[in-house]
Amino acid sequence: MADDVLAGFERFDFDDGRWSREVYRIGSGPAVIVIHEVPGLHPGVLAFARDLAQAGLTAYCPSLFGKPAKPVTRAYAIGVILKNICVRREFSVWKDGRSSPIVDWLRALARKAHEDCGGKGVGAVGMCFTGGFALAMMTEPSVVAPVLSQPSLPLKDKGGLDCSASELACAKRRFKDEDLSLLALRFTSDKLVPNARIERLKAEFGDKVEVVELADEDAAPGVPMEPHSVLTLHLHRSVPDSGTMKARDKVIGFFRERVGA
Repeated sequence: MADDVLAGFERFDFDDGRWSREVYRIGSGPAVIVIHEVPGLHPGVLAFARDLAQAGLTAYCPSLFGKPAKPVTRAYAIGVILKNICVRREFSVWKDGRSSPIVDWLRALARKAHEDCGGKGVGAVGMCFTGGFALAMMTEPSVVAPVLSQPSLPLKDKGGLDCSASELACAKRRFKDEDLSLLALRFTSDKLVPNARIERLKAEFGDKVEVVELADEDAAPGVPMEPHSVLTLHLHRSVPDSGTMKARDKVIGFFRERVGA
């Protein structure tokens, strides 16, 4: 089953001199780094990567935790959180004012992806626990199109943005100097993405941020969790004009425009 889900992806190991991680790549054209949510690089994330490939982009999908292609279950997600994210030194889950150390590795991957694929630059999308990573990656000059999908960290600061003051300042400066912008996505009912975080994004970035907010009825039915994963588990693929599908198309259009697909 995993082989079927990963069919068409090229696997390689990427080492930045500090950490080595598996990366799965698909498509051609300018690059987008797809940073998966909990519990890992599950089939829904891989399906979104295929969407990017079909749109003329190259999706780079690093595997940061969990098992690639393993389907999502509640027990699997809880196990990954307890055994990996909350204890591994690569991740900063609780505190605001700093990004997770693994962001350095992601920046290095973005540089490689830009060298490999060309274009105007690289897009990056973070999801859930990794939602803020795309913003922190803006200190890497090759990253030109950040998307924050249901950004859920830091857990203890509802208005936190999961990046350091210097990373935030760099993003704001680049947005102004290079005429860049960001997208943020969430379901309005999602308690993991509090209103204070969205208001902070708007306050910091003004007209440089577009927030896409979705109602519960936009989510795909039959998912055993409250609406949360905009681009993956709750993407309502069977209804092309659903709110989540429109959000997905907006994200793809944003990447294509910004990276020069």
